Amino acid sequence: MTLDVITIGRSSVDLYGAQIGGRLEDMASFNKYIGGSPTNMACGTARLGLKSGLITRVGDEHMGRFIREQLVAEGVDVQGVITDPERLTALVLLGIRDQEQFPLIFYRENCADMALCEDDIDPDYIASSRCVTVTGTHLSHPRTRAAVLKALKLARANGAKTALDIDYRPNLWGLSGHGDGENRFIASAKVTSELQATLALFDLIVGTEEEFHIAGGTTDTLAALRAVRALSTATLVCKRGPMGASAFSGDIGNSLDDGISGPGFPVDVFNVLGAGDGFMSGLLKGWLTGEDWQTSLKYANACGAFAVSRHGCTPAYPSWEELQFFFKRGMKTPALRHDAELEQVHWATNRTSDWPEMRVFAFDHRMQLEDMADELGVSRDKIGPFKKLCLSAVETVAKGKSGYGLLCDGRLGRDALYAAAGQGLWIGRPVELPGSRPLQLEIGPDLGSKLAEWPVENVIKVLCFYHPDDDADMKAQQEETILRLFDAGRANRLEFLLEIIPSKVAPCDDQTTATIIQRFYDIGVYPDWWKLEPMKSDAAWRRACDTISRNDPYCRGVVVLGLEAPTEELTASFEAAARHKLVRGFAVGRTIFTATARDWLTGTIDDATATTQMADKYRALCQSWDQARKNIGGTA
Repeated sequence: MTLDVITIGRSSVDLYGAQIGGRLEDMASFNKYIGGSPTNMACGTARLGLKSGLITRVGDEHMGRFIREQLVAEGVDVQGVITDPERLTALVLLGIRDQEQFPLIFYRENCADMALCEDDIDPDYIASSRCVTVTGTHLSHPRTRAAVLKALKLARANGAKTALDIDYRPNLWGLSGHGDGENRFIASAKVTSELQATLALFDLIVGTEEEFHIAGGTTDTLAALRAVRALSTATLVCKRGPMGASAFSGDIGNSLDDGISGPGFPVDVFNVLGAGDGFMSGLLKGWLTGEDWQTSLKYANACGAFAVSRHGCTPAYPSWEELQFFFKRGMKTPALRHDAELEQVHWATNRTSDWPEMRVFAFDHRMQLEDMADELGVSRDKIGPFKKLCLSAVETVAKGKSGYGLLCDGRLGRDALYAAAGQGLWIGRPVELPGSRPLQLEIGPDLGSKLAEWPVENVIKVLCFYHPDDDADMKAQQEETILRLFDAGRANRLEFLLEIIPSKVAPCDDQTTATIIQRFYDIGVYPDWWKLEPMKSDAAWRRACDTISRNDPYCRGVVVLGLEAPTEELTASFEAAARHKLVRGFAVGRTIFTATARDWLTGTIDDATATTQMADKYRALCQSWDQARKNIGGTA
């Protein structure tokens, strides 16, 4: 594999205070992101379409696995990520005090990434990349410095480009205490000397004015740039905050304005953390794809602007599609995080995992199974163990392969829901009060706090009995509930599946479903997934799919529901639905489990038989879907 860029150095888990405007002492909850400048840049450049790799160390524990999994999800090559069996993954606790202050504590005593050594640098891996980018922190310790220097020398011997983000953190050089993580400048002749000894190894050097002060050994910015120029022929890019940046490929002029600049983006500053890594990501994208410095700085300034406008570092960085959308449409509000259209593109183009095919066993039913237990005269306590058998059927068929999933509730099916986590299955979780119309939510009115308890791999599923002919009051009530739920889900980083069933309300024609879909887009609801009932005509499917694609080209897709239809009817509906590529598969439940549930609840069959029966029916539906897709030239 040929990489565009390998970054080297810090890798940590950032625990980012969720409360804004207070002291770190007063933070009550934290969001967990990957962090560390090289890690942020590896992800930032990958989002922009570069083939990126990272060299670092992580611990052999949950946080190390989190970093590795997130890197893979972002498309970063992890061949150079070494698992350290002795040290813990670095942690950072940080918060947003105001636009400029960010209380920050590094937990990195004897941590994994600072144990990087020369032996971790694989010459073949370095040779696979067109560029090696390093950050200043890993020049602060003899062991990590030796690793960085080895990588740089190998890269230059191979004709690859080299870049330095000065990334000066005084307390990581041992110049200030643990509680001084936000300090960005303390003069030090020792640090200056150690930095200057490496400057000749770079083709590109990037830093803030303060970072060039430490590299140049003076607080006069122009003098500092000239001191760096005396030691290096690299292009020097000086970041100037809201004034953008200046690039100097030759001699340093008499003003920072003499450098090459790119257009700036005056945004409302929410948080300055991570802005430099975003800037570097955009700059590397332009530099490594042969753009001129004006264009490269345009990318860099825009990526930095996104970073200061959002919460977190890596999560804030744009995709390439998002960046192009921003350039084409322009900035509608300086507070980018409040630009709903832009935020939708950001969300949709930065989702991780891929689900081109969806074979979902839906056993999220509550009311139906409770009614069945009551009818049979058995305890409702048996429903939970039965749902675990449903999960066993999914596992039996999926066998660890992608493209399989389940719908399961957290009330009756809690044990099955918890057991499904972390298996690579798609997991949908219902929130509606079964059978309610107007829609009511089983999880209660305080959506934000309830959804905050959910793992981020859970997908919100809500069923709404909605019809275009509903009266105004019914529409208003249902729409308001769904809009609140959608907003709460997005705030908690949860995907959203909207299931609509109009046929249970009133007669439907070829336009009914498309009309409903358009209405929800009109009020600002952008489901990641739609769950639609089987439609009898190709025209109805075409209109529904066209409406989705026109409003949200990034929608993950549609799954077909079953409505307890016989297997033969479902197979026929699959044939109709599979003609439309936006339909990814099915989410079927009662067709699979109803007969088995009755027999198991009454003790007629045992656990193994129940699991086998449901696995056989589920497998047959999977095969029917796959065949339907093949019949129209699909890849299933």
